[in-house]
Amino acid sequence: MSWLARLKPQPASLSSKVLWCTVFSILVIEILAVIPVLGRQRLYWMDDVRSRADVAALALQINSGAEADTLLRLTGVQQLTLLPRHGRTETWRINGYVHTSNHLVVPGNEHIGYSSLMICRRIAGFAPAEESIAFPSAVVPGGIMIVDVDTSPLTARLCMYAQRALSMIVIISLLSGLLVYAVLNWLLVRPMEILTTSIARFREAPEEADTSGLDWLAARPKDDISVAARELKDMQEELRAALWRNARLAAVGTAVAKIAHDLRNILSSALLVADRLQDVEDPVVKRAARALIPAVERAAQMVSSTVEFAREGRMSVNRSPVRIHTVIDEAAETLAPEGSTWRIENMVPEDLDLPLDRDHLYRVFANLIRNATEAGATIVRLNTEIHDGQVRLQVADNGPGLPERAKANLFKPFAGSARSGGTGLGLAIARDLIRAHNGDLVLEKTGPGGTVFSITLTVHEP
Repeated sequence: MSWLARLKPQPASLSSKVLWCTVFSILVIEILAVIPVLGRQRLYWMDDVRSRADVAALALQINSGAEADTLLRLTGVQQLTLLPRHGRTETWRINGYVHTSNHLVVPGNEHIGYSSLMICRRIAGFAPAEESIAFPSAVVPGGIMIVDVDTSPLTARLCMYAQRALSMIVIISLLSGLLVYAVLNWLLVRPMEILTTSIARFREAPEEADTSGLDWLAARPKDDISVAARELKDMQEELRAALWRNARLAAVGTAVAKIAHDLRNILSSALLVADRLQDVEDPVVKRAARALIPAVERAAQMVSSTVEFAREGRMSVNRSPVRIHTVIDEAAETLAPEGSTWRIENMVPEDLDLPLDRDHLYRVFANLIRNATEAGATIVRLNTEIHDGQVRLQVADNGPGLPERAKANLFKPFAGSARSGGTGLGLAIARDLIRAHNGDLVLEKTGPGGTVFSITLTVHEP
């Protein structure tokens, strides 16, 4: 690191910000608490001035020949004026004093806020060097005593008091700040550092990120930090699982893309053979050929759709008017072998046509019917409802219901299979096909009485 980089100011850490914010806050609070105390010192000083002025006035009244200059200097008064209710005004001043104060202070009318403001001005050097203060006279009943007094002793005393108070405030602020910082560091700063470090490490290496710090936070008594740690830990685990699934999907896409060309050639050969079988006079062979040709075509389409599923983006949809009742019958005829123990109850109206992709819709119904029969259902019932411009198709069976593991990972590839050896791609592909039509496939209910899936489709093409 160069010396220029060292001189460049570094961003302050959360710990230092908490420490200095705490110290500064306590410092400001202590200063605001001391200012009224200094204001009260001014009121105490004016009471002291009044007591000394009363003593001087009484002495001067008793012994009019006393040295006024000496007496006033001893009491700290520069000029003393007695204003009786009736009679002659008397004034005494020290030798050489010239009255210059134009502001008369009445202590009885002065509140603590104003005294605090005057003290701040005095410490800052903006207050006058002398003040005239008016008190009720204790020497002359009903009279008023006006005292001119030098404020420099008050200013010196207040400055010394403020310096001592400021020193104590700084020490108290630092000690309090360190104590509060230690508590906040344990309760807030350290957990936040663990959370941010966990997020940064997860971003750098999601598969290798250490969760020991999150485990420690999650095990703390329940508070906002522990809840955030648990949620972050769960989110990281879900993201790891999603990354693993995406990696598997990428591998599937790569593998399928490599064999798709050869598989299409094989299916093309099978399609040519099926076409030739149609020329055979045997009616059984012709019927088999008629069933074989669409099966081979769907197999080729299935290869292409699987490649599209492994890629990013929405699947392409080729819309055309589709009679849903017919598509369900075709799927049932293809899936139901002779002598099968289950049956399809197609209750969809025969005249219901929608602008959909026929091959996509066939794959969806075939997946749902196959899953139901493999789970042990003997009846698969399909019906429909039209409401508010939407068609809602229900696929219900009387099987034993989905296990908990399958319900928790229902539409997750490689995780939502309910049978041994399954990939879990069937429902994931079926939902993506329906969503490509601006619809949705959801699980309505499942249990010992059977399972119900709901397909929502728009009536008109958007």
